[in-house]
Amino acid sequence: MIRFFLPILLLLIFNSHLFAQQVQLTFKVDMRGQTVSSNGVHVAGNFQNLAGYGSNWNPGTTQLTDPDGDKIYEVTVSLPTGGLFQYKFVNGNSWAGAELVPAECGVNDGSGNINRTVNAISSTTTTPANGFGSCEGGTPEPPTTDYATHWWNDAVFYQIFVRSFYDSNGDGQGDFKGMMQKLDYLNDGDPATTTDLGITGIWLMPMKESPSYHGYDVTNYYATEPDYGSMADFEAFLAAAHARGIKVIIDFVMNHSSDQHPWFIESASNLTNPKRNWYRWSDTHPGYNGPWGQNVWHLRNGKYYYGLFWGGMPDLNWENAELKASMWDITRFWLNKGVDGYRIDAVKYLDETGSQLENTEENFRILEEFNQVVKMANPNAVTVGEAWSSTPSVVPYVQNDRLDLAFEFDLSSAIINSVRNNNPSALNNQLNLVNRLYPKLQYATFLTNHDQNRVMGELYGNMEHMKQAAALYLAMPGVPFLYYGEEVGMLGSGADEDKRKPMQWNPEVKAGFTTGTPWRSVNSNSTQYNVQVMSADPASLLSHYKKLITLRNAQPALRKGYHLEVSAGNASVLSFARVFEKEAVLVVSNFGADALSSPSFSVAVSSLPAGNYAVTELYTNQPMGTVTINEQGGFSHHSFAGASLGSDHTWILKLSSATTTGINPEANALEVNVYPNPAAGMVTVSGEALGKKKNSLKVYDLTGKVLYTAEFTDSSFLLDTSDLANGTYFIQVQNHGKQFMKRLVVNH
Repeated sequence: MIRFFLPILLLLIFNSHLFAQQVQLTFKVDMRGQTVSSNGVHVAGNFQNLAGYGSNWNPGTTQLTDPDGDKIYEVTVSLPTGGLFQYKFVNGNSWAGAELVPAECGVNDGSGNINRTVNAISSTTTTPANGFGSCEGGTPEPPTTDYATHWWNDAVFYQIFVRSFYDSNGDGQGDFKGMMQKLDYLNDGDPATTTDLGITGIWLMPMKESPSYHGYDVTNYYATEPDYGSMADFEAFLAAAHARGIKVIIDFVMNHSSDQHPWFIESASNLTNPKRNWYRWSDTHPGYNGPWGQNVWHLRNGKYYYGLFWGGMPDLNWENAELKASMWDITRFWLNKGVDGYRIDAVKYLDETGSQLENTEENFRILEEFNQVVKMANPNAVTVGEAWSSTPSVVPYVQNDRLDLAFEFDLSSAIINSVRNNNPSALNNQLNLVNRLYPKLQYATFLTNHDQNRVMGELYGNMEHMKQAAALYLAMPGVPFLYYGEEVGMLGSGADEDKRKPMQWNPEVKAGFTTGTPWRSVNSNSTQYNVQVMSADPASLLSHYKKLITLRNAQPALRKGYHLEVSAGNASVLSFARVFEKEAVLVVSNFGADALSSPSFSVAVSSLPAGNYAVTELYTNQPMGTVTINEQGGFSHHSFAGASLGSDHTWILKLSSATTTGINPEANALEVNVYPNPAAGMVTVSGEALGKKKNSLKVYDLTGKVLYTAEFTDSSFLLDTSDLANGTYFIQVQNHGKQFMKRLVVNH
């Protein structure tokens, strides 16, 4: 008997220990589609007393916040013990704003009241981020169509480390002339050909004079790196790229210089040198380290200077007016040479405030001034920043006229992790977050770059996963950046030099990079993965990239379309749409192990006109039938009968209007005019039939929510749109059994 009860006794002891441990319980609610009370969002439940919030079921003591600005409100409470708790959310701070929890995702507390439940038995527990009063996510926000796009939104950029791209003279170093010889591979300037990669932008990693192989420690901001060629060579390359329609941006290292730069040599020479304050100096070690624990204060001539990355790269002092003026001169110099913009290295570290070393207000002010200098020199120049941080910390860099773009590191990690783990959940969440927080389309997408292990290794050489990752980021919103050699599956990890190895052009022993001794040994996989071999294979990764870039270049929706959430009803599927004007592209990617037969999709709202749309799978150019868009611009549970989506494969489905039926063709018998449309202020709604009987007017948003109602008997009515946000709305007028519905675009 003792043996029989021992396992039960141990289980009871285990459970007792489990429930005795402290629990961090996070409540989340999706408030999209809700007007949040000025008193905030709260959660009430039978956990509050235990968590130190006074009495249980108090609707005004446990407030949630929206840290990301994505309308997902959250709060974390500490509980001395776990358990099964009931709760509900409150919009405001009184029971008048309490949500009505649906029975299918709640429990009856015995009095007919339905509450949510959470079983908090692990040390960290998070509730699902369901919509307020819903068992699912919140109501999608009405799509915004009044955003601006720029030439860079039409571009696909290619990142080049000049030293590793192509050697024209046999010295083992890539150079400007070598890049010029390979331009036809990148883009031959003829849109009718399909042999080139098709990129339309180039980012050159540092190409200014520097003592180091990487070039991030500059010794002359006005000179080219001698290993790469002369200024005349660079100008010839720039002209040749422009002749093919390729924009060229260059790395601008604004945070620091080389310790061999004449500025720093003068600064370090003595205390009274005019350039002393062009860098940060201290008589004693200030006593703090850098963001990742590194030493940032370096000894020179008995004093300490600040260098975030290492002693050989002292940080510039942007508080010094003369230094700043010199950097603005450099900014104008290269723009006047004809470069099309800058990639800004280490952009979050430019200006420090004491021991606050990143993301300071002074940093933002410098970028606002930088933006003015750039746009005055060339209004069409683009700036893209490397602010290697979480998304909420990066977003401010593309606000308030600071930078045009910033690299989306969290999104790149989400792509790789989701593809590698065969689970789209993290990517779907991150993609939705990015498209809620950033100005529309104004961020840069990529898989990996020169500071990261190459994606081929990160995906363990799985070619299907490589193709899936490529299809995803080249179909996503944002501006894609392709790291050289990624398209042929180059490897690289560990030391930075090994992430920047010579480009693999052919299967020969030196990979076709040089006739001399390459500055760094070529990859071991270069005999199989190279441009020559893969160009001859229509199923290769290189051919895949060429096709994807061609599709993006040809489809305005893939370049300039806004992001639209699409429900697939399948946890193994990632689906989203890109909508631009009257066309859309639906992207569907299967992360599951098995093929999907006739998957179905739903869209709540969009700006698409109602009607029938022909569907074509662009990658294979196969017709996929038709879909009917309803009055809200959406469709429900549409499936593509007989179609099968393979594991790790992606559909890129174009929706082209076949017949536009309007909002409600049968109701158009009531003739009504709505003008002006688009509108910025007062709108006149008029029609001869309206003066005969009482009319009712309603204004809906794209979710179907009624925003405004009115009744009138005249033949015209003035509608004030000043309180409406920019976007698309519906105006409905009813008169004696007849009705009229019209889209109204508000653009203040």
